Amino acid sequence: MPHGYPKRLPNLVKRVKRCQKQILVKETADNKDIIPAMKNSTENNSMEVTFWGTRGTLPAAGSQFLKTGGNTNCVELTCGEDTVIFDAGTGIRQLGSNLLTEKVDQNVHLLLTHAHYDHVEGIPFFAPFFKEEKKIDVYCGELDGSSSTKETVLNLMRRPYFPVSPEVFVADVAYKDISQREAFSIGENVLVKTAPLNHPGGATGYRVEFANKVFAYVTDTEHVPEKPDENVLELIQDVDLFIYDCSLTDAEYPEFEGFGHSTYEEAMRLCVMANAKSFMAFHHMPFRVDSEIDQLENFVRNELPSSGVAREGMVLSL
Repeated sequence: MPHGYPKRLPNLVKRVKRCQKQILVKETADNKDIIPAMKNSTENNSMEVTFWGTRGTLPAAGSQFLKTGGNTNCVELTCGEDTVIFDAGTGIRQLGSNLLTEKVDQNVHLLLTHAHYDHVEGIPFFAPFFKEEKKIDVYCGELDGSSSTKETVLNLMRRPYFPVSPEVFVADVAYKDISQREAFSIGENVLVKTAPLNHPGGATGYRVEFANKVFAYVTDTEHVPEKPDENVLELIQDVDLFIYDCSLTDAEYPEFEGFGHSTYEEAMRLCVMANAKSFMAFHHMPFRVDSEIDQLENFVRNELPSSGVAREGMVLSL
């Protein structure tokens, strides 16, 4: 694994000359428009990534947020007959409807990074939980204040914070606990590797390997300036695509130190160090308007043309 922390990213990028595989991007401001593109996703062994929510902390409403979207964290990864969902922010509501109408035969697996509100607030509104014929596996790693994945969901849906408990779910729900650095299989062909992330209360990052493709989901995490995170580098080493917590910029980071989030520039440094083909900036802060995100995307693509910014409704085929 590469070591040494590059202070001057442009110089390092120039030294690292490699062929970056182009990723097919279909982008829309309306999630409904991406459904036809997803219908045939299970007919081959490619990975397909769909962003149903890309905001962090809080949803964002208003015309200045329409291009990037306002729903909180939820990403769908289609691997053949298996649908792997990362986090259950408000974006999971529409994903649930899609799974019941367009992808009814998919096996559903929900992988939570942690239980802060913006990553779990959509759980009570995930439609497949209310269908008897559905089987859903819910995974979560070790968290402060919770002894198990089931307890985490129970605590989310209890009074005075919510009117009903998970007992209203009629699907076959299996709650599965993940130990630190555990690797496990989903179905017959999907391998998941994990690592702990630097976030208050704990969080888990994921690396998924399927059909000779590799994808990583790394949020929420806080880097230490001048000291690359070995756990993150392990997760993203040589991946085709990774999603990374780009809540902040390096200039903004000192004001938010200790909140558990990272920066655009750190994502770029890690991408080069890990020999990753590309990354997508994720977990956009609720104050980050579209025009600012456009500027940040231009900054990223100027140095790493195959990388960019995750937007709600975007579909990536690996």
